[in-house]
Amino acid sequence: MNPGGNPFCVTILAGEVSGDQHGAKLVSAMKKKTPSLFFCGMGGDALRRAGVRIVVEASELTVVGITEVFVKIPAILQARAKIKKLLISLKPDLLILIDFPDFNLHIAAVAKKLDIPVLYYISPQIWAWRQGRVKRISQLVDHMAVILPFEQQFYKVHNVPVTFVGHPLLDANLPAAGPISKANPSVPTVIGLVPGSRDIEVIRHLPVMLDSANILTERFEQATFIISHAPSVERKRIQTVIDGHHLRATVEVISDGVEKVFERCDAIVAASGTVTLQAAIYGIPMVIIYKVSPVSAWLGKALIRVPNVGLVNLVAGRELVPELLQENATGDNIARAIQNMLKDEEEFNHLKHQLIALREMLGSGGASERVADLALEMLTR
Repeated sequence: MNPGGNPFCVTILAGEVSGDQHGAKLVSAMKKKTPSLFFCGMGGDALRRAGVRIVVEASELTVVGITEVFVKIPAILQARAKIKKLLISLKPDLLILIDFPDFNLHIAAVAKKLDIPVLYYISPQIWAWRQGRVKRISQLVDHMAVILPFEQQFYKVHNVPVTFVGHPLLDANLPAAGPISKANPSVPTVIGLVPGSRDIEVIRHLPVMLDSANILTERFEQATFIISHAPSVERKRIQTVIDGHHLRATVEVISDGVEKVFERCDAIVAASGTVTLQAAIYGIPMVIIYKVSPVSAWLGKALIRVPNVGLVNLVAGRELVPELLQENATGDNIARAIQNMLKDEEEFNHLKHQLIALREMLGSGGASERVADLALEMLTR
C-alpha cells in the first residue's frame, strides 16, 4: 500500500514482442511479492495475461528501420497522447519502461514533470548508435536495469544509476552445457530458418533464406529446413512467401516456439535480434542476417558506432558467427557460410562450446526477480 492506504499503481510500457514477454515475467515476479499491485500500460498478450490492463496495443506501433517509422507516425502520436493522459489522470507510483526508446523517452519526460519515478528495464542500444541519448536518460530516468554486462560500465561512466540484473533469457530451462558433438557435420541434417517476429522481417528475410535452402539442398541431399513462425506474424504470411518461391528444399513450419527449432537443428540462419543470443545460450551455431530499407541502411552506417550488429558478437567482443547485412544477405552467401560452418567437426564443436560459454558472461537466472526487487524498492522509498 502507498502512504494513502491504496494499492500501489504501476504503469508499464513495452513496445516489442520480446519486451512484452520480459515485462510479463517482471509483472508476475512483482505480484508474487506484492499481490495488491495494480498494473496498466502498453503491451501485448503476454502482459495482458500477466494481469496488466492494456491501454495501448504495442502491435499497432512496431516498426523496423529508421525511415519505416514515418507510416506509423499517426498511431505513435495517438498512443503518446493516451499514455500521457493516463499518467496525468492516474498519477502512478512508478513508471517502468522496457526498451522502445524513442517512444519511451518521450513518456519519461512527461513522467519527470509529474514527479513519477522511472525505472528503465532493458536499455536501448545507445552504446551502438545515437550515444548522445545517454544525457537525456540521465535527466529523465531514476534507475537503469541492464541485461548485458558491458552496459553497466557504459552507464556508470555517464553517472546514471544502474544495476546489471542478468539476461532474462537465462530464466528459462536451458539445456545442460555438457559434451556436444555432431555425428557427421559435413551433412547438414536440419537447418533452422528464423526470419524474425515482424511481417516486414519475414518479407525481407525469408526469400533469401529459402534461396539458401535451395542451394544447400543441391549440395547436401539430406538437408531439411525448419521455418520458425513467430506468434506476432500471421502464419499465412509465411505460407504466402513459401508458395511464391520456386522451392526445391524440404521445409517445415513450426509455430510452437523457437526453442522447438533449436531442439531439432544443427545450425540456424536468423534475423539479427534477441533470438540470436537465445540460440547462442542453447549452443546453436548460426549465420546472422538483416535487411532494412536502403535509406535506413545508409543512415545506420553513418550512426552506428560498434563493429558488429549481432548481439552474440557484441557480447563476445568479436565476430564469433558470420553477419551478412543488406546486399550481402544473399542465398549464395548464406549457403556458403552454413557450409563452411558445418564442414569441420572439430571447429563446429569448438564454436558450440564458445557459444554456450556466453551464458556465464550474461550472469545467472533470476533477472525478473532482481528487477522486481528494484521496482518494489523504488515504490517504497
